[in-house]
Amino acid sequence: MTAYDDAVQRYFAAWNASGEERTAKAVAAAFTEDATYTDPLAEVSGHDGLVTLIGGARQQFPGFEFRPTGAPDGHHALVRFSWELVSVADGSAPVAGSDVIALADDGRITSVSGFLDRVPGA
Repeated sequence: MTAYDDAVQRYFAAWNASGEERTAKAVAAAFTEDATYTDPLAEVSGHDGLVTLIGGARQQFPGFEFRPTGAPDGHHALVRFSWELVSVADGSAPVAGSDVIALADDGRITSVSGFLDRVPGA
């Protein structure tokens, strides 16, 4: 497994963690303390901001999980990958996107630039 794959797996572990305590632990493992996250709907920084953002997404889409589509692609300290938000009940995926992450020397994420490719009602 490459450092890119490892970082992306930890990213999805954070987004799919259940409960605030588990989410906080997964965020700490995946992101630096001062990490930033920006997409068309959100802009947050730090572990607390990420935990709140992830918790809100989990509340909005109960019974869904984030899953990668395809393999991560990276160079230097940058990684890009695509994902879907998938219903565990029926496999539907109403939301999809692509993210670019930057990595610190320790392999944790310092920033996320997210793009939404498919959203409900759009």
